[in-house]
Amino acid sequence: MAAGYVLARLLTPAIRFEDFPTSIIVQFTVTFGVWIAAEAIGLSGILTIVVYAMTIANTRGQNMPARLRVPVYAVWEAVVFILNAMAFVLIGMQIGPIWERLTPDMRGNYVLFAATVLAVVVLTRFAWVMSYNKLIRWRIERHGFNPPRPMARPTREGGIAISWAGMRGIVTLAAAFSIPEVLRDGTPFPYRDLILFTAFAVVFGTLVLQGLTLKPLILWLGLSDNDPVGREVRYGRVQAYKAAMASIGQEDSLAAKLLRKEYGAIVELCEVGDEPAAGLPGGALRLQAITAARARAIELRRTFVIGDDAFHVLEEELDWAELSAAGRNASA
Repeated sequence: MAAGYVLARLLTPAIRFEDFPTSIIVQFTVTFGVWIAAEAIGLSGILTIVVYAMTIANTRGQNMPARLRVPVYAVWEAVVFILNAMAFVLIGMQIGPIWERLTPDMRGNYVLFAATVLAVVVLTRFAWVMSYNKLIRWRIERHGFNPPRPMARPTREGGIAISWAGMRGIVTLAAAFSIPEVLRDGTPFPYRDLILFTAFAVVFGTLVLQGLTLKPLILWLGLSDNDPVGREVRYGRVQAYKAAMASIGQEDSLAAKLLRKEYGAIVELCEVGDEPAAGLPGGALRLQAITAARARAIELRRTFVIGDDAFHVLEEELDWAELSAAGRNASA
């Protein structure tokens, strides 16, 4: 894990390219290079790449101009979708041969073992989440409810829903699939087939059992969404555009007056719960204001005033505003 963090810190300055195709190629090369390097020195490729990605996501994205971030995000989202599909296909292709190699008695043992692990996974999450939920509710009863950002009060029903929402997916499959077929001395890796079969059973069981029953459970518990991300987006938008207006200061130009009116209208709309209209004209002053708004949004995320989901909505909004303000130069 430490290796992933160190590599991210060392390599981040080296992958700052202003040309979009070059940036994408270098990002792919460096990402897979980190995996290969970790495997070569005996580290866990999965853990190293996860820590590397988390570090990059919390540092690199904030310094990337919008004209690069928008297409880069689009490319990586497509790649992640394709890799997810490939991982399920590959693990599915291995399950058939594994099942065929088993005798009838072994098949029963494999199914029993996988079902036991699946039950343990589900029950362990229930025990952990509900214990934490109980502790938090006890603390609220003693000290009051003062969250760092607007959020719903924890409830027993909410804890049950969160406990049941523990679906497993690509990370479980990738961890199992990364196990080598043979050891360094050439002998088969012990119980590899059992590990793969169990991982597949856990993913399939949680996705089907928990995934298909999650909505009926939420309805039965009487939970409602109340749009928490939407509330955070409106709060973050108000704070970001207030910072934008403050950056303009008392400048008396026509552009400054227009921007103050426009941003003031956005703040007023958000404060009453409405959505502002999209489409903003360009200009150097607007870019200055957007930079200030982005810095404020990042600060709100860093201090946990708004969550990641709300931050990424604001980030995308400010990216498009920056692209609009930059005009032709944004796509050059």
